[in-house]
Amino acid sequence: MKNAFAARREWLLLAIIVAIVLAVGARAPVFLSWRNVLDIGNDSAILAILVMGQMLVLLTRGVDLSVASNLALTGMLCALAGRAWPGVPLPLLIVMACGIGALLGFVNGWLIMRFDLPAIVVTLGTMSAYRGAIFVASGGAWVNDHQIHPAIKGLPRETLLGLPVLIWFAAAVVLLATVLLRWRREGRELYAFGGNPSAARYAGIPVQRRLVMAYTLCGALAGLAGLLWVGRYSIAFTELASGYELTVIAACVIGGVSIGGGVGSVSGAVLGVLFIGVINGALPVIQVSPFWQQAIAGAVILVSVVLNARADRTRGRQILERPGTALKGAAA
Repeated sequence: MKNAFAARREWLLLAIIVAIVLAVGARAPVFLSWRNVLDIGNDSAILAILVMGQMLVLLTRGVDLSVASNLALTGMLCALAGRAWPGVPLPLLIVMACGIGALLGFVNGWLIMRFDLPAIVVTLGTMSAYRGAIFVASGGAWVNDHQIHPAIKGLPRETLLGLPVLIWFAAAVVLLATVLLRWRREGRELYAFGGNPSAARYAGIPVQRRLVMAYTLCGALAGLAGLLWVGRYSIAFTELASGYELTVIAACVIGGVSIGGGVGSVSGAVLGVLFIGVINGALPVIQVSPFWQQAIAGAVILVSVVLNARADRTRGRQILERPGTALKGAAA
């Protein structure tokens, strides 16, 4: 259950998003059009899928810096498979994408668990390794629009009940994440593990299995996002989505997911995605120079992250345990 502080923060974030939308809409009414709303939703769908996976990892006091590299490698392998076997059905490509992504995520979780290494070190290493694997698999060549499997290209352009399929994919992932974290024991154990790892061990929670589960699910969602990204933009290359992992982490933190672990909600993470989507959609509409768009978007994200961190300190959240607190937590 969310506490009152988290609920107030989410309502405040929602109010800020509405204020930005109304302000931009007053200057450029086209921003309030249904078509523009769908464009923002479409652009934010892949980010939402990645954020749901990253959130699971952050809840365990970890971080996955390799999600964008996972996305790029999986997208490239699916593009190459589609080019080599034009008759392969779309469901098989989706299963392939999720499977490859899950395997890459499992490698992260296993290395962290098996050798007790910091998550940031492991995923920084695999981030580079996965990028190198893209070059090896493709020989450094691009897979261009005319070489992309028609089913991969067609999927993001389909609509269902008037909404793009990308939005439906994101909605399905958000729903599954909600079920996992709110109603499944495994999800509640992620919160317990991130809140106090020592107490979680004393309580009998299989923390190692939960850690590997979080990274594997994060990888599977990154793989799915890789297939959708390649289909949406009809291209696969070595530097695909380079640096996008920082946007994913920023959306999580803006939405109230603590990098200290154990704190965060699906609704807050979705609002973080929506915030970034609105900012990225608003700047071109109000004719901000492309040279300033990235700087302004980055500055807004940075301010939001700083305010979020200050709010965490204000309410007394501990990022690291003081000596003896683990035993007290276990006794409680």
